[in-house]
This record gives sequence, structure tokens and C-alpha cells, in this order.
Amino acid sequence: MIVLLLCGINYATSLQAQNNTKHSFSIQQCLEYARKNNAQVKNALLDVQIQIQSNRGVTSAALPSLSGSINVTDYIQIPTTLIPGQFFGQPAGTYSAVQFGTTYNTTGGVQLQQVLFDGQVFVGLQARAASVEYQKKNVEITEENIKVNLYKVYYQLIISKTQIELLDANITRIEKLLHDTRELYKNGFAEKLDVDKLSVQESNLLTEKQKALNSIEIGYLGLKTLMGMPAKDELELTDKISDDQIKNGLSDSAYDYSQRKEYQYLNIVHKLNEYNIKRYQLSYYPTVSLIGSYTKNAQRNTFDFIGNGDWFSTAYVGLNVSVPIFDGFYKDSKIKQSRLELQQTNNTLDNLKLSIDNDVTQARIKFKTAIVTIDFQKKNMELAESVYSQTKKKFEAGTGSNTEITAAQTDLINAQTNYINALYDAVIAKVDFNKAIGKLD
Repeated sequence: MIVLLLCGINYATSLQAQNNTKHSFSIQQCLEYARKNNAQVKNALLDVQIQIQSNRGVTSAALPSLSGSINVTDYIQIPTTLIPGQFFGQPAGTYSAVQFGTTYNTTGGVQLQQVLFDGQVFVGLQARAASVEYQKKNVEITEENIKVNLYKVYYQLIISKTQIELLDANITRIEKLLHDTRELYKNGFAEKLDVDKLSVQESNLLTEKQKALNSIEIGYLGLKTLMGMPAKDELELTDKISDDQIKNGLSDSAYDYSQRKEYQYLNIVHKLNEYNIKRYQLSYYPTVSLIGSYTKNAQRNTFDFIGNGDWFSTAYVGLNVSVPIFDGFYKDSKIKQSRLELQQTNNTLDNLKLSIDNDVTQARIKFKTAIVTIDFQKKNMELAESVYSQTKKKFEAGTGSNTEITAAQTDLINAQTNYINALYDAVIAKVDFNKAIGKLD
């Protein structure tokens, strides 16, 4: 029974492993995966398809419209018509009731209509490309917003590897020091208090490492969510990052408003506003349509339209001109409303330029500060490592105290923490700077 139970557990574990897909992704692969699987991006792409289908509806208004109809009437009571009495030799002013027609009437035909001129339809045709471009630009903005967060989370997780390596080095260092101190204590050259202090430091480092591992695990879940990847899948990050890579790019500070997706998006909105004004302006013009019809009509006193009997044809073509005369100033109000909306878009564009200038200036300052901080904290960490190394040698030689080495260890851990935080801040500053100048690759 135990063997069967173990086999069942192994089989279930094997199935679970098979269901978990493992991915080894660079940042570019993460971005590509997100483009295909992120729900926001997929919905934005569907908006493009919806707009394309909407444009087909606009196009249909300019194409011929052909419809067919059939009508069957059973006159339970044939309509009565009054005929002046003079036709039947009766006095003037009198009427005779006469019934004309047959009991059954059938009419079938086709009708054709083609718009020859309609200003609103023609403007709608002109605006089709801009409408699709508007939705595509919305896709790009959605992708860029996701890309910003992906870059930040991805490289923070890469940096977290360095954090774990430093913690492991500190744990190894404290374990060695704790072992040596215990031996000294056994031989009467150290106090029990020294051992306890180092044990507390070791416990704190192990706790700090566990907290870091938990944060990293949460970070991976966040990254998977951004990408649209199932949480059960395994994800390994393959890229590496160095101080020099983080610092690179600050010199590329030139920017153009048109490089920002938001600016491109508003320019398309501006174009659509102009089309809207033109649409209402052209609504003052007459609309011209070509119409045509061909029908067959049959009349019977018995319900027999398939057998012998005449079918009478009617056909005509015509031109329909509809001239707007007065609509209660409706079109005038829509034109003025559209012009105000265009003015709002112009104001938004002007404000966006100011916002972009502000974004670039702030991002550049933060990026410069982050680079300086990295260099400072790295030198500080190297100095702390040197101080710890010298203090440890003194302690091992018996000329240093446990208090000194404990303080050196604490200073080293603080310096390493500050360095890791500086790397995190620099990564975020670099991403924000590249987004601000419109060069987030």
C-alpha cells in the first residue's frame, strides 16, 4: 500500500512538472511575449479590428444598395371607389360605389440606390485611415506603458541576483567568524557574549536573505502578470546588467516631441477633429442619389400565381436631390462644438509639450544623480570590505576586539544595501529617462 501511495505521489508530481512550462527569456523575449499575451494589448489590438469593421460600414454608404421585395395581398374586401354619377347618367353631385381590382395581388421587385454626392459620407471615407491609425497608436501607447514596467521589474530582478550573492557572502563570512569565535570561547579566549552577538547577526542575515527571496518571488509573479504568463510557469531571466550598462545613455539627451507616443496620438486626434468640422460643414450641401426600380405585378381572383396569367412590369430610374433648408441651427451648433473640441486638442498639445519638457528635465536630473550615487556607494562598499578585511585580520591575530569586527560587519552590510538600492534607483531612473525622450527601445 505504501509503495502504491508513493508511486501515486510521484506520478502526480510528474504530471504537475509536465504541465509547468519553463521559459528562459531575455528582456526582448519578455516584451515579445507580452505583446502576444498581455490582456490590455490584446484588447487594444481588437479595438483596431473593431475600427476596421466600423470603417467597412462607412464604406458601405458609398457603395450601391440593392434590395429585393415581394408582397402578397389577399383583399378580403376589395376596396371601394366612388365614381361621379355623371359617368353613369346620374345627376351631378352624386356618386356610384364601384369596386376595382382582384382578390389576390402579388408584387415582386428589386430597388437600386447609389449615392452620387453626400459630403458627410465622403469625409467619412477620408477619415477611415486616420481612425485606424488612431487605434493603432493606442496599441503602441498600451505596449509602451507595459514595456516601462517590464523593464523596471526585469532589471530589478536581475539586480536582486547580486543582492543574494552579497547576502550569501556575508552569511559565509559570519559563519566562519562564528565558528572561529566558538573555538576561541572553548579555549577561554572569547566571551559567551561574543558568540551570542555573532549568532544574532547570523540569524539576522538568514532572515534578511529569506525576506529578499520572498520579494524576488513576488517580483517574478508580478513580471509574469505583466507578460500575461501563467503563474505556474517557470521563468528564468537570461540577461545581465553592469554598472556601465546602467550609466550608458545619459549623453543621448536630444529629444523631439514627435518621438513621444502621446504626442503622436494627440496629433491624430487633431486630424480627426478637423475631419469632424469638415463633415458638418459639408452637411449644408445637397445630397444626390441615383435610384432605380424594377417590379412585376400580378392580379388574380384565385390564388394561382404560378400558372397562366399575365405579370405586368414596371421599371424606372430617377435622381433624388435632397436640399437642406432649415434644421433649427443644428448643424451650426455641431460645427461650433467641433471647433471648440479642436481648440481643446490644441490646448492639450501645448500642455503636453510643457509636460514633456518637464519630464525630460526631471528624468535627466534623477538619472545623473543615480549614476553619481552608484559610483559613491560602490566605492563606499569597497572601502567597507577593506575595513572589514583588516579588522578580521586584527581579530584573528588577537589584537582586535569582537566589538570592532561586529561594527565592521554591520558597516559592510549597510554599504552593500545602499549599493543595491542605488542600482535599483538607477535602473528606474534610466527607464524613465528613455521614456521621457521617446527612445525606450
